[in-house]
Amino acid sequence: MTLALVSALPQELEAVLALLPDEQRTAFAGRGFWRGHLHGQEVVAVLSGIGKAAAATTTALLIARFGASAVVMTGVAGGLGAGVKVGDVVVAAELLQHDMDASPVFPRHEVPGYGRSRFASDGALSDRLARACEATLREAPAALGAAAVEAFGLGDSRVHRGLLLTGDRFVSRTAESEALQRELPDALAVDMESAAVAQVCADFGVPLAVVRTISDRADDAAHVDFPRFLTQVASRYSAAIVERLLGESA
Repeated sequence: MTLALVSALPQELEAVLALLPDEQRTAFAGRGFWRGHLHGQEVVAVLSGIGKAAAATTTALLIARFGASAVVMTGVAGGLGAGVKVGDVVVAAELLQHDMDASPVFPRHEVPGYGRSRFASDGALSDRLARACEATLREAPAALGAAAVEAFGLGDSRVHRGLLLTGDRFVSRTAESEALQRELPDALAVDMESAAVAQVCADFGVPLAVVRTISDRADDAAHVDFPRFLTQVASRYSAAIVERLLGESA
């Protein structure tokens, strides 16, 4: 069994690779794939690429060429749901492409040929991922340090589970995030890759679990301190969550 670890951003991938004692890089289709082991589990780690097409190609390669039998994706996202704040994490239960619109031939958001708009994550794998997230957040204040905790208000960070949206644009305007909230009121967060990964995993029948750290509220302040948050918080969360997830099954 090979577990694919998919990171959305280079800083997250670097943090994950630092956990692997024996990673070996293979280049294919313009991407670097790192094979190794973590807690005795065979893994292949890779950057998703930004946007739906890049992420879908990467996922297909992981499964068809590298034999991934399950996929875990980490990254950051903009918060949409009430109470979903910076420093929280969202574990996806369902994933939807908010910019999919083949109407009037198909209902808005429905993926043509699938008869649905929402793709479910794997329940058992997501349960394990949520437990790893909860443990990571409990230890976050001590692990991240007082400066990061104070800067981003991380003292009472929470794990949320529910709908994650994906689209080929960075949602960073209050008007756009409010429009998404009105159209899809149960959505918790929005990113640029995860629902495309979910569609490919559904095609292959491969279990998927996704966690996204909330870096902003997808509003007019979405760019504030993003590089610092990525380095000091999100990448550390990703590595700690992955290590706990694999450690639980060791």
